[in-house]
Amino acid sequence: MSTHPLWRAFELADLAEVAQARVGGTSRSVVVVPYDDSWPAAFERIAARIHRALGARALTVEHVGSTAVPGLAAKPVIDVNLIVADSADEAAYLPDLEAAGFVLRVREPEWEQHRVVATEDPQSNVHVFSPGSREPARTRLFRDWLRANAEDRDAYGALKAGLAERDFADVMDYNNHKAALVYDIYEKAFAADPEHPHTPRPRA
Repeated sequence: MSTHPLWRAFELADLAEVAQARVGGTSRSVVVVPYDDSWPAAFERIAARIHRALGARALTVEHVGSTAVPGLAAKPVIDVNLIVADSADEAAYLPDLEAAGFVLRVREPEWEQHRVVATEDPQSNVHVFSPGSREPARTRLFRDWLRANAEDRDAYGALKAGLAERDFADVMDYNNHKAALVYDIYEKAFAADPEHPHTPRPRA
């Protein structure tokens, strides 16, 4: 049995743990809209702000998430992966990001020292990781699979649009309701990866 190096067992987020990781404020409301051609340009504006603030300390700045997939319905929030030398060392990057208008929203030391800083104009979530973290590679793989596979892209968009009609008190509860399909799409992407053999691991 072979396992893709980015595989992760299916599980739902613990909403209480997520709440504890938040640094002030509440999560944004869940609104899903059709794909907007302006999203890539919004990412470029956010990336430029990051590069001006951090210079060479911004090792990677990458557009991920649904707004990075042309044709996919999404929450109008630009997801960005930012790689710095050590995401746990907030003093090395956070003050300069805050001076550029970013606000720390999430601190998760137990999960690859993940941090989230956000802006409101345009709305963004910037996920800060260190080199070698698995999650940026996972989100990149998921983005690229949806870009290349219209059937999964359309199914994912339809699920999100349907869920958005419900009243979710927390965006992570919304994410939990997407989790089964997300896992299944990852399984397809892992099985199709020519560089890493993977024995399918269906959900229970």
